[in-house]
Order: sequence, then C-alpha cells, then structure tokens
Amino acid sequence: MTKSSPSPAECAFTLIELLVVIAGIFILAGIAVPVVNGVLERARATKDLSNLRQLGAATQMYMNDNNGVVFSNATSWMTQVSPKYISRWAVLQSPFDKRAGSEAGTGNPVSPISFGINPNVFGASADKITKPTSFVLFAPAQKSGATVSFQGTANLTPAQGITVLGTGSNAAMSTPGGSATGGTHSSRTKINALFADLHCETMLWKGTGPAFTNNTQTANDPDGFYRWNLQ
Repeated sequence: MTKSSPSPAECAFTLIELLVVIAGIFILAGIAVPVVNGVLERARATKDLSNLRQLGAATQMYMNDNNGVVFSNATSWMTQVSPKYISRWAVLQSPFDKRAGSEAGTGNPVSPISFGINPNVFGASADKITKPTSFVLFAPAQKSGATVSFQGTANLTPAQGITVLGTGSNAAMSTPGGSATGGTHSSRTKINALFADLHCETMLWKGTGPAFTNNTQTANDPDGFYRWNLQ
C-alpha cells in the first residue's frame, strides 16, 4: 500500500511557528547590530588616529625645514602641510566627519578639515613647550550639538585656520571652552589627540583623571595645565 503525499495544508507553517521565527530574527538582529556598530566605530577611531599620525609626521617635516617653528602665522596651517608634506588633502578629514569630500587636484582641495591646532603653539617654536608629552597639538575640532558633527571647509582665513573650523563667530572647536559637548566616539566619552612629542592617544573627554578638557593641575591630573599651555 502506497503512502499518500501530505497535503499543502499539512506542510504549511502555523501562525505561531511563523511568529516564533520572526521573533528569533529580530532577537538575532538586536544582538548583531550593536556588535557591528561597535566594530565600525573602532575602525573609524583607528583611522582617525592614523590621520593624526600622518599629520604629526607632516608637522615634524615642516618644523625640520623651518627651525623648529610650529607653522607660520602668515597663512593657515593646513596650506602649509599640503601638498608638500602630506600626500592627500583627505588626511585632514576625520572618518567621524560625514561631510562629503574629494580631491580636486593639487592647489584646489575640497575635502573638509576636521582637525584643529592648539592656538597657544601656532607660530611658536616647539622648544617653548615645557611638557611635550602632555601638550595637545592637534585634535578633531567639532561644532556644538547632541551628535558628533563638524563644520567648515578648506577655504579658511589664517585667523580661522589657527584654532577653529568654519567661518564667522559660530565656528566651534574641541578645546576647553569650546562648544563641543563631548568626544568623537565611545558614546562621546573619548577623543583622539596628537601631542607635541608627536605620539597619538585616545583620551577621556572629561573626568577627574587625565582628560582632554582638563586644563588645571589637580591631584588626579597633575599635567592638566600643560595640556593646553606652553609652559
């Protein structure tokens, strides 16, 4: 006696089974999405550090050619490192900076600039820096707001190129007293910085210990003053 094939109704999923499968997919997605986002953020932070290291190498080469002076105050610092000391203008754009950018050829870059220089060192000799291991030289320069964002373009005046991005009085910077409300990554708790000895470091944005926005000496942060002051 031959067995009859099951009817289509007998092969179909029940509503409960379908809901269980859908719920399982949502649970797996809920687990996977934060993991993927975390991996992508760590990759961006690593690329941000790489850009800062390239900027540090360009700064060192500039100083070697100019008696140890950290850029001239006659023009914006970014035009002094590119194209002579960095291969691509896009190095000056952080991966956290979502603005569109491209290389438009030597002498006509259009990629936005994400990094700002410590205003206290611009145009000064590097030997005036008392603690180069603590002194912040470059860091991502943000605008104010609840999310990580940047403003400004490559077309800056010398005064704007010293410390800020953008044009006019609303330009913001990532320094103590600046209007950024947090760091660039790790839920805005951390930011990358290039120091005067040209090492790069991921720092806490704020806190009782060593932190990017600290600028006074405390028991927990004895080098706080030297982070933003030459001596």
